[in-house]
Amino acid sequence: MKTFYILCLSVLLFQPFAMGQRVKTSPTTAPFTIGVVDHIQSVQLSETRKLNIYLPANYNKDINTRYPIIYLLDGSANEDFIHITGIVQFLTMIEAMPQTIVIGIENVDRKRDFTFPTRNKQDLKDTPTSGKSAKFIAFIEKELQPYIEKKYRTNQKKTIIGQSLGGLLATEVLLKKPTLFNQYVIVSPSLWWDDESLLADAPVLLKASHNIRRQVYVLVGNEHKVMQEDAAKLADLLRVTADTTLQVNYTFLPDENHLTILHNAVYKALMVLNKKPE
Repeated sequence: MKTFYILCLSVLLFQPFAMGQRVKTSPTTAPFTIGVVDHIQSVQLSETRKLNIYLPANYNKDINTRYPIIYLLDGSANEDFIHITGIVQFLTMIEAMPQTIVIGIENVDRKRDFTFPTRNKQDLKDTPTSGKSAKFIAFIEKELQPYIEKKYRTNQKKTIIGQSLGGLLATEVLLKKPTLFNQYVIVSPSLWWDDESLLADAPVLLKASHNIRRQVYVLVGNEHKVMQEDAAKLADLLRVTADTTLQVNYTFLPDENHLTILHNAVYKALMVLNKKPE
C-alpha cells in the first residue's frame, strides 16, 4: 500500500514539480529550493545514501543556535520529504514547535532496510530482499547520526518518523535501540511482519529499556483490521510496561486510511510532542 501511495503522489504532485525544474531561469526568475541534498558513504550498507535536508530559516543567520533533528524514513522528494517538511515549517512559524532540522533518508530498497528476518513463507515470497534492518539500524547509529551531528548544528533532541514498513522499523528501533531517539512517531506500523513476532517480543525488550526518557506517539487510521489491532496492542504494551520516563500517546484516526493518514498523523503528533508545559 505504501508503494501505491508513493506512486499516486508522484503522478499527481511531483511530475509537474519535476517539469518545473527543467524550465530555464531568466533575469526575473530563479529556482525555488526548500533544502539541500547531501550524501553519505555507508560501510554498513555498502552503498552511498542520499539525504534530503531541510534547515531552519535562521540556520545560516544565527550561528550560535543548535537545533533538534527529525530523521524521516521514506525521505525522498517523491515520497514524504516535501510535505513533512511543510508541516515542520508551518509549526515552527506559528511557534508550536522549535525550529528543527529535517533529515530525509532517501530509499534504495525499503523492504530490505525496514524489515528484520522473517520465518513467514509468504513474507519471504513477496519480499525476497527483506530482512536487513539490523544493518540499516547500524547505519543510523554508527554512521548517519555521527555524520549529521558533526556536520550540522544539532542538539540532543532526536525524532524518528516512520509509516507502514517505516513504522515497523521505528518500532524495532524503539524496542531494541531505544537510546537512538528521544521521540518516536509511529504511523500505521506493519507489525504483522513475521507473524507479529516483534509484538510478542516487546514485553521482554521493554524491560531492558527502563529509565530511558522517551516520548512515543502511535497513530493508525481506518485501515486493515490487523494493522488497527496491532497498533492498539503496541500502545497498550508500552503503557503496561511504562515507567515515569516513557510517555505514550495513541490515536485512532477514523477518517484516514493508509493512503491519507501520514500528513494529519504527523501534524497531530508533532503538536502534542512539542506542547509546552503549562
